[in-house]
Amino acid sequence: MLQSLIRSLFQKERQEEMQKVEHKAKELILKANEEALHIKQEAEQTGRKTIQERIELEKRLARKEQNIEEHEKEIQNKEQVLVEKIKQTESKKEEYEKEKDKIIAKLEKIAQMTKDEARKLLLSAWEDKLKGEVAKRVRDSEEQIQASSIEKSKEILMEAMRYGATDYVSEYTLAVIQLPNDDYKGRIIGKDGRNIRAFELSTGVDVDLEEEGIIRISSFDAIRREIARIALEKLIKDGRIQPQRIEEVVHKVKDEVDQTILKAGEDLTHRVGIFNLPNEIIKLLGQFKFRYSYGQNMILHTLEETKIGVALAHELKADVNIVKLGCLLHDIGKVVTDKEGSHVELGVELLNKHRFPKKVVDTVAAHHEDIPFPSIEAVIVYVADAVSGGRPGARHEDFQEYLKRINIIEETAKKQKGVRDVYALQAGRELRVVVRPNEVSDDEATIMATKIKEELETKFDVFPGQIKVTVLREYRAEAVAKYN
Repeated sequence: MLQSLIRSLFQKERQEEMQKVEHKAKELILKANEEALHIKQEAEQTGRKTIQERIELEKRLARKEQNIEEHEKEIQNKEQVLVEKIKQTESKKEEYEKEKDKIIAKLEKIAQMTKDEARKLLLSAWEDKLKGEVAKRVRDSEEQIQASSIEKSKEILMEAMRYGATDYVSEYTLAVIQLPNDDYKGRIIGKDGRNIRAFELSTGVDVDLEEEGIIRISSFDAIRREIARIALEKLIKDGRIQPQRIEEVVHKVKDEVDQTILKAGEDLTHRVGIFNLPNEIIKLLGQFKFRYSYGQNMILHTLEETKIGVALAHELKADVNIVKLGCLLHDIGKVVTDKEGSHVELGVELLNKHRFPKKVVDTVAAHHEDIPFPSIEAVIVYVADAVSGGRPGARHEDFQEYLKRINIIEETAKKQKGVRDVYALQAGRELRVVVRPNEVSDDEATIMATKIKEELETKFDVFPGQIKVTVLREYRAEAVAKYN
């Protein structure tokens, strides 16, 4: 009994599942039919659209073919008209030639000479007439060329100088470091001066600690001075100042400066448009960053000279590449320190070592007129160097000469009677003289200013602008009242 009940229940569940499956199958079939109908409708719509587009395309093609045929007909008509015009022109030309021959024959009969004889006679007459005019014009042209050649050369040079303008920043050759406080001086000196000795020995510079709040670093070698400045700043910032630490920092800074020099050399060559130079040459050119000639930075001088030289080379139709290399390398001997000789000789030797073209080496050899100028390129390099170095403001005078001039100005005033103090101000452009009022009157002070001015004019052939002389005379009368 129980088995039959279970069997009936099982059959009932199976029938229900079968009904669900059949129902789901019907739904899927219905959905598939709907999708098939939708796809069919879209296909029919796409087909109709494609047929319509094809019909329109065929119509457009037919119209274009018709237009092409019409254009061809127009071209054919124009060709026919042109052929007719050419035939008419040829016919008229023949008529003109015949008429021309008749007229020439009549003229020859009247003049009793042929056409060639008449031409020779006419040209001979005009040649005699024009000889004097031609000679006069040649003389005028020569005079005009001679008069304008100097002005033209000035224009070319001025134009080249305009292209050579560079930004110039005056830099000092003495490095100065500001200290946070004066306690650092004791740490820098160290016990018994061992730190300062180790620093000077490692860097090869002189350190001046006498002025309050600052340290002055001096050296004839600008690269050593730069290494010392950076190393000392790092040591002050780090705070650990001892001989071993000094050597480590200085060694590290030397490597950094070497990289800076290489980068400066690459930047210089790229800015003048020269590439693929030997590494030794690039490193030497990079040292220009720290090298000065009479106060003029050599990188700025080289850039300026190269711009001027290239502009002149273009104007004079010279070899621009030779001029560019000559301007870039003309002073490279100044940074060759391991050999004896002038910078011209050292530069020529270095360039020959690296097998530079002879024309380039000759420009370097002749840029101070040590040899006769071998080419126009050598002359251009010489002129560009002279213009860059000789223009006003490019170079500073020697410091000793400056002090000598200041001393002469002050001593000239001190020789006058009644002078108490003398001050030369504004780089020697102003002189202030303080006199004793009991020895020099107001009128005598005026005369003294004139005397000093005249004596200065005799001592200096040339001085910067003008020297303003001011004589100061101050008289004070004092009295003190006392109360009993």
